[in-house]
Order: sequence, then structure tokens, then C-alpha cells
Amino acid sequence: MEQQPGGDFSVLVLASDLGVVARSRVARVAEEAAAEAEAEQWHECSEEDFSDLVALQILRFEGLDKSGNRILRIVGKYFPATVVSGERLKRFVSHKLTTELPEGPFCILYMHTTVQNENNPGMFILWRIYEDLPVEYKERLRVIYFLHPGLRSRLAIATLGRLFLSGGIYWKIKYISRLEFVWADIRKGQVEIPEFVQRHDEVLERRPLTDYGLEADPLRLSAMEAMEGSIGRYADRWSCREDM
Repeated sequence: MEQQPGGDFSVLVLASDLGVVARSRVARVAEEAAAEAEAEQWHECSEEDFSDLVALQILRFEGLDKSGNRILRIVGKYFPATVVSGERLKRFVSHKLTTELPEGPFCILYMHTTVQNENNPGMFILWRIYEDLPVEYKERLRVIYFLHPGLRSRLAIATLGRLFLSGGIYWKIKYISRLEFVWADIRKGQVEIPEFVQRHDEVLERRPLTDYGLEADPLRLSAMEAMEGSIGRYADRWSCREDM
């Protein structure tokens, strides 16, 4: 408002849209700055020495699946969760993605075979790793092939996963109970399957109830007799009870 020499007043009206435009520009600048800071933080671990984790072959890029996605093979059993922190694991994942992943989409083949507590970093840490990924990598991740999930893992992801995992990753998980079904999505020879994974798969073929926790730990079943022998033992136990 401005007073004229003759005593009259003039009123200058500002459109409210100008304020909205100004605020939106400020918000956009702030978002861009935050994205740049996130990218810098994500790349800051590139100079860290991960030779010990590389030697364990926990994470390794290999061939392509049938959709043309680069495969990131993850062997859960190889991860020493009791001695490697979640933060270092996150930095290691960052290092692998930024230094070894070529352009284009990728997938994950995660082998959960015989994973125990000492190999499992925990769902919260995995959630943090995914949520901290730059948007670029989240969009390029097409599918997660989850091999040998087991009943407990399925239940955990079906319940807690819905709470902690964002929909973007939750619906990308594809459970694969047997190696033979892997080849429906990945051609043989594109990825190396560890020998213990193959042995465990053979155990599951003989003892399918181990998938549901209704038989003993498959870690100790490889050298045991086949299903027919166990049925014979159960029959002997029942016959003894009848004699008593």
C-alpha cells in the first residue's frame, strides 16, 4: 500500500500463485540438494577396503537371466553376520553396485540355502539397505529370485515384510523352492551354483517335508539314508510300543 501526494491511497495486490510458485521452486531446489547429498553419501565408501568380503564370494555379478537382467548372485551362507556389521554390509553393497554393475536392469538371485542365525543379518538391516539405495538402483532392480526360502522365511516376509519392506521390493520377490525351477528364468551356465546348494536341493527332493519344518534340519541329512530308511525306523518304534 502506497500513499499518493494528494492523500489518496493506492493498493498493490500480489497474486497468491506467485507465493506458491516461489515455494515450489524452493522445495524443488531442496529436493535436488538432498538427492545430491544422498548420492555423495552413497559413493563415499568407494575407497574402503572390502577385500575380505570379496574373498568370501557373498555378492558376485554373473550372467543374465532370460529377461536380459544382469544377475547379482548372493549366497546367504557365506555372510558372517556375527562379525560384519549391518553398516559395513550396506557400504559393501554400495561398492559392488557403483563399481561393478553395468548400465541397464539387474536382478538378484539370493540363495537362502542352509542359512542360520550366524549368516542372517536380519530383516531390519536388509530393509535399511534397500531403503537407502538411490532411486536409480531401485528402479533398475527388476526381480529377486529367492531360492530355498523355507517356511519360516516365507512367514516372516509375509507378515513382517508387509510392514518393513516397501511395496516396490515386496512384490519383486519370487520364491523358488527347487533348483529345477531356477532354470525357468535363468539359463544353465549363466550362474554358478555352489555344491552345497545342489546337495541341499537333493535332500529336499528326498525329504520334501523339511521345507515346512516337519523334519530335522537338512544340514544334517545329507549323509543320512533316504526316506525309506526313516519310515522303517518309525515303524519299528510303533511296533515296540504295541508290544509293550
